[in-house]
Amino acid sequence: MTTVLGNAVAPELPPDPRLAALRSELGDVVRTDDATLNAARADRSGQVSPSRPLAVIEATTVEHVQSTMRFATAHRIPVVPRGAGTGLAGAAIGGEGELVLSTRGMTRILEVSVDDELAVVEPGVLNGDLNAQLADRGLWWAPDPASKAISTIGGNIATNAGGLLCAKYGVTREAVLGLKVVLSDGRLISLGHRTVKGVTGYDLTALMIGSEGTLGVVVEATLKLRPLPRGTVATISAGFASVELAARAAAVIVSSGIKPAIMELLDATALDGIGAYLGIDLGGRGAQLLIQTDGMGADAEAADALAVIRSLGGEAELTTDPAEGEKLFAIRRSFHPAMVARGTVLIEDVAVPRSALPAMFAAIERIEAKYGISIPTVAHAGDGNLHPNFVFGKPGDQAEMVDGHVDVPEHVWAAADELFLDCLRLGGTLTGEHGVGILKKRWLRDELGDDSFALQKEIKQVFDPLGILNPGKVF
Repeated sequence: MTTVLGNAVAPELPPDPRLAALRSELGDVVRTDDATLNAARADRSGQVSPSRPLAVIEATTVEHVQSTMRFATAHRIPVVPRGAGTGLAGAAIGGEGELVLSTRGMTRILEVSVDDELAVVEPGVLNGDLNAQLADRGLWWAPDPASKAISTIGGNIATNAGGLLCAKYGVTREAVLGLKVVLSDGRLISLGHRTVKGVTGYDLTALMIGSEGTLGVVVEATLKLRPLPRGTVATISAGFASVELAARAAAVIVSSGIKPAIMELLDATALDGIGAYLGIDLGGRGAQLLIQTDGMGADAEAADALAVIRSLGGEAELTTDPAEGEKLFAIRRSFHPAMVARGTVLIEDVAVPRSALPAMFAAIERIEAKYGISIPTVAHAGDGNLHPNFVFGKPGDQAEMVDGHVDVPEHVWAAADELFLDCLRLGGTLTGEHGVGILKKRWLRDELGDDSFALQKEIKQVFDPLGILNPGKVF
């Protein structure tokens, strides 16, 4: 008998006798039903494992995590840590012979300190739920991935997640003070501190953030909070004749000392797709720049940003009405569903210095023409993070699967390869916030270089000498 997920067929394997021992120790948190195993084969990257994992452990306590890792070490079983499965790089996908260790059920907010502006939480707490709980106390946790309503704090930490507000408020690494982590052999270690300052020893907290489940399993996080911004929120929507002009405006705005909370850039191809999806006319624009300023100086910063925009030929409108501002940003929020409606999408994630944004967009336009494909692109322009979307196939067609992976045509991979190398030549990085996972690992050595690549693999071996934590991911 076989189980089908999309076009991928997962053979049902005979029960592994080792699972009886694991189940006797952990009980019902060990799941082997079809629905749970099949769900663990995929995340939001579009990649699907060709086979199902041995089991999914739905941990609700630190002891569950420790017992799982001790068992995995004793029996040499690979373990894939997983949160909500919203990642875009394929880092949380489980397959044949592996245990998937889910911390989604660890959802307690253990402490909130208004005086120290920190919270202690378990990894399964949703980003959006945490901020809903903090709002009444006048606090918030700044990292804001687009998936914040469905992504977990643990997942945010695993990928060093970013989002729209990063240019002003930083990525996840800037908002974590300390961690509790279960190592591959089941030991529990405490990293970091509760203080604003702390430089004792190597910064293993920072090392763990963004490690994509390859070094340990986060079971608790001490988070750095901020007071909720006060004052006006001003929103600007600006149209430009070309994406290069819009990118230039974004760079000048930041270099002028203006600190937008959000600054998003959409190119013409993205606008065309969004317009078709929403049924509105967004044609004739070379690019759109969406800016939001907040805090006590929001009005003055918005006025300064308008002056820059108009000096570079942009046409802009400004509102301080929250509802109107949200309507303007609805265009940006519609980007991903609009791209999915056009065909199969390979969502990429590169970052360049802000000054190199115009050159990166020019490179994307050149690659589109060279390979005859559409690469609609949006960017977190305030920090130089671009999301080129390679769209192929026909609208409504289900993506073909080969060995459990989306069958991306060779010319699309060739275009992606050229785009990544152009990004690196401009002083950029392969991923600004999605992580490496399985999608980017073929280019990792190109960015790191041979010596750094080898050193990182050696660090992995120190934390995980048996190589059982998330094998096949990142490296």
